[in-house]
Amino acid sequence: MRIKKLIAFFFVLFAISTTNAQTKKFTIHTVAFYNFENLFDTINGTNNDEEWLPDGTQNWTSNKYKQKLHNLARVLSEIGSTDNPNNSPTLIGGCEIENRGVLEDLVKEPALINKEYGIVHFDSPDKRGIDVALLYQKKHFKPTSYKNIPLLVYRNQINQAAKDKNEADDASDDKSEIDKNLDRVYTRDVLLVTGFLDGEEVNVMVNHWPSRSGGEKKSSPFREAAGRLNRQIMDSIFKINPNAKIITMGDLNDGSYNKSVKEGIGAKRKKEEVKQFGIYNPFEEMFYKGNASLFYRDAGDIFDQIMVSEALIKNDYSTYKYWKAGIYNKPYMITTIGQYKGYPLRHSMTEIGFSDHFPVYIYLIKEVK
Repeated sequence: MRIKKLIAFFFVLFAISTTNAQTKKFTIHTVAFYNFENLFDTINGTNNDEEWLPDGTQNWTSNKYKQKLHNLARVLSEIGSTDNPNNSPTLIGGCEIENRGVLEDLVKEPALINKEYGIVHFDSPDKRGIDVALLYQKKHFKPTSYKNIPLLVYRNQINQAAKDKNEADDASDDKSEIDKNLDRVYTRDVLLVTGFLDGEEVNVMVNHWPSRSGGEKKSSPFREAAGRLNRQIMDSIFKINPNAKIITMGDLNDGSYNKSVKEGIGAKRKKEEVKQFGIYNPFEEMFYKGNASLFYRDAGDIFDQIMVSEALIKNDYSTYKYWKAGIYNKPYMITTIGQYKGYPLRHSMTEIGFSDHFPVYIYLIKEVK
């Protein structure tokens, strides 16, 4: 038992050997994002949740809801455990969340309760009532400000893009999200949380960009607008602090190679391409190496991404810096039989799975002198 405790200690202050044979010790934090896929309670709310009620088409009972919470908590407690085995993620961005109540139930699960997660959540204008949120370990992260920033997109953005491409057809396929009277597409807000991670200021953005309903090309202007909004938020932070540490994460419904990410945010594939005020996206390289966080139309892709500002990729580890990234896809989270073999194991009428996405994560490390 004493040997196990000693091993555990040295994983918290883990060691990296350098080229000159010296060994340095680092503290480590995991930052994660997970699409919880339809985390609904069984109570009839004001949103369009009829499908996820006991008498709805999903036959969503209390037992199923409890199993869903248990499954999600298991995954969240393990993300990043390869290199950070003694702690679950310090920061967890999430989406497809019905309300604050389901998050309060989630953080009380046995696998998570001892981590004492705080919650930052706002109700979004999305017609289904699904929101984004940030969970944080109170002992490590202290929020100082948080707000939800609306993504204002309109149906005529699609129509104009269609005309530009000589595709002037009806672009109002996603009727569940469109208010025809105002022409606004009601989608998820961007959540911005600023706080101190072990005393260091960090800005965290959590996203769930508009879906591809109606087709990727038709709906792309909405996600391009989301990318530009992210960039505007970042630039406003940089005006206050040119060396700001910014993390933006989310289910973008686009890949790292799409215009919304490459041009809207201006994210770069390689660290050496990132200049001051720039953004590094480690998941672009992972995509080109064949990794996937989900499968869209039978092709693997990485819609779930975490990007960091230039201040987080400098080589000085006297403060927290980005180390590496990963996709958490353990065998128990994967469908093993049938048409969707190899896909994330999601909820069905006969089985309560996890999500149709795998969670993604990065590590932040700081040298211990």
